[in-house]
Amino acid sequence: MAKPTVAIVGRPNVGKSTFFNYIIGERLSIVEDKPGVTRDRVYAECNWRGRDFTVIDTGGIETEASDFITEEIANQASIAMNLADVIIFLTDIKQGVTEVDKEIAIMLKKVNKPVVLVCNKADNYGKTVDDIYEFYNLGLGDPYPLSATNAIGIGDILDAVFEHFPERADEEEDSEMIKVAIIGKPNVGKSSLVNRILGEERVIVSNVAGTTRDAIDSYFENEFGKYTFIDTAGIRRKSKVNESIEKFSVMRTLLAIKRADVCLMMIDASSGVTDQDAKIAGEAHEAGKGIILVINKWDEIEKDTYTIEQFKKDVYNKLSYLTYAPIIFISAKTGQRVHKLYEMINQVASQNALRVSTSMLNQVLNEAIAIVQPPTDKGKRLKIYYMTQGATKPPTFIVFVNNKELFHFSYERYLINQLRKEFGLIGTPIRMITREKGEKEELI
Repeated sequence: MAKPTVAIVGRPNVGKSTFFNYIIGERLSIVEDKPGVTRDRVYAECNWRGRDFTVIDTGGIETEASDFITEEIANQASIAMNLADVIIFLTDIKQGVTEVDKEIAIMLKKVNKPVVLVCNKADNYGKTVDDIYEFYNLGLGDPYPLSATNAIGIGDILDAVFEHFPERADEEEDSEMIKVAIIGKPNVGKSSLVNRILGEERVIVSNVAGTTRDAIDSYFENEFGKYTFIDTAGIRRKSKVNESIEKFSVMRTLLAIKRADVCLMMIDASSGVTDQDAKIAGEAHEAGKGIILVINKWDEIEKDTYTIEQFKKDVYNKLSYLTYAPIIFISAKTGQRVHKLYEMINQVASQNALRVSTSMLNQVLNEAIAIVQPPTDKGKRLKIYYMTQGATKPPTFIVFVNNKELFHFSYERYLINQLRKEFGLIGTPIRMITREKGEKEELI
């Protein structure tokens, strides 16, 4: 049985994201005193009274949709309500019951799920206690006062939510789950790929660059395995990151990369690799993540003038530090080759976590030294004593030498190429650390 799911809903700017961030213990959702900032559903794992559950933050519901984005926010909130076991309906005690609150209450009654009614911004409970009685008119039971900013009343609300959880079943952490971050600049089709994989309108898709601002987790299982797909906001050039909201989105994309096992670096086939693509891919490379280069919108390319092999050559020329990363050409719009992603993800995740025995490593090392002798500098020759693996994700190897200054970059690259030749290590960066004999083997 899956973990219980709790959705937080309400109209814009009532404090949903502040409440969400407090109970999960980190600033995952954007908090900004501006309506409509949280657009998509945002997932996080929480625990209360020993019970693990998933909480979903949603965009503010405006029942009279004035534009595409506002309408889609309402759709996403509706999907979250249907997914949830329990719904927290957040209102603003200072503003009282509004017409939008009444319409949301009607929506909630139709969903027929347990609802915990919360009156936020009760910062001075003594002065606002009388105001809470108005909320009984919504017909959703007892309202709970809350000050999300000051963390007052949160325990009572979570206790009320806890009482509505389904009976406990075995809820083990799934070690087989592969976390996959979908990264790239705005409007390359990241959300379209998630929706194609899941077969539902999981995240907002439009041709407006920057539609996805939050990093969205989607859980998916098929015959190839279990995955968490993390759709992220596209990273713009710094000159175009003017609003604080966009800065938060960049930060969250970098955090999504950090959380991931594998990053799908999406590139628009029609524009090829740009400087911004190189910067984003570099973040995943530096973080030591498994990387797959996903060329999207391949259906829009004239194949007689731009062949796959020529495109691959251009990609690797511009991303010379990512020649270890496999390339796949897809169309998120039509589904072309999307089904081939899963085996590729599994392979790259496995390679990123690969551990090689010390005996095998040193056999490869000795053969490499026999083929190409270590370099000399001013009459001094580099001596390599042995190699061990210090870590995985990415595979990190420690080489013990007589003099670190003699271990030139070119020879390091040669040894890394030999390791790839022997063990594959497809789709993963390799880190190599030198130690002089007598130094400790620890990485730090």
